[in-house]
Amino acid sequence: MAAVYFTQNVLGAFLLDEEGKRLAESLAPFKTNEIIDYLIDLEEGKVTQQAREVLEKAKSMGFNEVVVETIEDGKIASSLGLTPRVDVRASVISRFRERLQDLAVELGLCSSKDEFYTKLHEISLELSRRKLRKEAQKRDLLAIQAIRAIDDIDKTINLYVSRLREWYSIHFPELDELVKDHHDYARIVYELGDRENISYEKLKRLGFSEELSTKISEASRKSIGADLSDFDIEYIKTLAGIILDLYELRETLEGYIDAVMKEVSPNVTAIVGSKLGARLLSLAGSLENLAKLPASTIQVLGAEKALFRALRTGGKPPKHGVIFQYPAIHKSPRWQRGKIARALAAKLAIAAKIDFYTGRFVGDKLVKELQERIEEVKKLYAKPPAKKPEEVKPSKKGREKRR
Repeated sequence: MAAVYFTQNVLGAFLLDEEGKRLAESLAPFKTNEIIDYLIDLEEGKVTQQAREVLEKAKSMGFNEVVVETIEDGKIASSLGLTPRVDVRASVISRFRERLQDLAVELGLCSSKDEFYTKLHEISLELSRRKLRKEAQKRDLLAIQAIRAIDDIDKTINLYVSRLREWYSIHFPELDELVKDHHDYARIVYELGDRENISYEKLKRLGFSEELSTKISEASRKSIGADLSDFDIEYIKTLAGIILDLYELRETLEGYIDAVMKEVSPNVTAIVGSKLGARLLSLAGSLENLAKLPASTIQVLGAEKALFRALRTGGKPPKHGVIFQYPAIHKSPRWQRGKIARALAAKLAIAAKIDFYTGRFVGDKLVKELQERIEEVKKLYAKPPAKKPEEVKPSKKGREKRR
């Protein structure tokens, strides 16, 4: 029996003979608002109603084998009991597609070729809008943007605190050495301002320890800093207030990330926490990308520069990237970190796949298995490995004697 060809396009599904004549067809709704779902199903390789109707007609006409262009079409034909033969360069289908605009007029879907192109343009725009809206609705993107916002806030805080310390040191330079914590420093400046207002009682009310309150109050009385007017101090306090607001915003975003990550990726969150989990999503680009990465790649996410430098120079590759922030890695001895990083990356790869493909929560089980492996590593590799003896290079005199 002669071969028949199956193809799908914006006009619908078609069954063609070897000369390109239509044996069967099922048209798609060629209207902007109604055709989008059909086109999305087509792109995702789903069985459309049009494809089902045409292929069932092919079966009723006695055809068992159909020629298709793509593997997805082959799967559809196979699911409906037909034997597909994939030919990506089928000339019959190529010629048929070249005259789609004429076919649209012939089938009465458009009155002219110009109208066909106009409708096609509108449909393309609407399809792009729908795809963008669908991407924007992904919750993991919200967690990624929030963790990037925290990174930006951290950079801004460091910049502003550096400026605040330099500025306020004109008035009270001793405070810079006494208070290392940026948040505490900004609180003292914002709440008390002029160093003459700084006293032991006021510092205690702000929650500082007795020892530190005593040191600061004594230093304020003996300070060698310049006297500033209330007008000058007011602007310094304004900068300190902005820094405190940024700290508050950062804390709010952390709570937001925690809520979103528990919803989007509960298993990854259970293993490494919400912030490190969101950072991994940010580096991978999305939860889908993270789910598709092997454990070896997850292990070095965030250490790309070191990895490519090692590949270029032949040095040792990095053992961990951003997962170094995981406490069991950075608190462990150096010779145990690589093994723990491998175990953690393996569990993260499993967790990301479960989060993306099923959403089932197995975080407790993964955490338990990871803890068991970490304990095992700590027992088996409690002592550092013995250093290999270095090869003794012959001296210059020895080389000359051998010559």
